[in-house]
Amino acid sequence: MKANAENMTAEIDLMVNATYIVKDGQLVIVDTPPKGYGKQVISWQSGKPSHYELNYSNKL
Repeated sequence: MKANAENMTAEIDLMVNATYIVKDGQLVIVDTPPKGYGKQVISWQSGKPSHYELNYSNKL
């Protein structure tokens, strides 16, 4: 991922499966579930993402 602070732009690789959060001009990659099965819950406060929760399950 390339970021250009002057233009406030970022270049991401569309071949990488990921979830991104932009908060206050910073690009953050949300962690993925370690086993491949799970969900990401992003909580918002005052119009901005405040935190995220990562849940996963194990497939038998």
